[in-house]
Amino acid sequence: MGRRLIPFVTLGLLLSFVGTGCPTKKKGVGEGDDVAKLSDSELAGAGSLERNKAGLNPTEGGPLADVPFAFDSSELDETARTTLRANSDWLKDNPKKKAEIEGHCDERGTVEYNLALGAKRARAAKDYLVTLGVAADRLTTISYGEELPLCREHDEGCWQRNRRAHFVVLAE
Repeated sequence: MGRRLIPFVTLGLLLSFVGTGCPTKKKGVGEGDDVAKLSDSELAGAGSLERNKAGLNPTEGGPLADVPFAFDSSELDETARTTLRANSDWLKDNPKKKAEIEGHCDERGTVEYNLALGAKRARAAKDYLVTLGVAADRLTTISYGEELPLCREHDEGCWQRNRRAHFVVLAE
């Protein structure tokens, strides 16, 4: 009689673990997060992830320009170096400001590959700024891969906008 109950007891235990392991409702972006409660001035110094959680789109512009990259590359071309020299001048003129460099990719490639490529792009921009005299401790990097695109169309023009190192001047 005891042996007959073992499969039912095992099944019951498995179901109880499955039942406790799954949330009843998933949180949506921005739901229940403190980020959704940020003021406009706090969002001005927030990164793309915080803006996304607050229901806002990623931004272009600001005092530091985005650096574009070629497809499947983290190499800095002359356009990127020119942009980084201008960003370096701004950072030197504002020595108390810190910046986060976000590495972004287009939608092609795996999630893992794009996260690695985004990290390389952000790192390449940071390294070049450091060679221009910006203190490394004023710059942080993060990769979002393809997760926070500026543009959601599926064409080369849109993909080109998404392949970038984006700069966020952090709140003091």
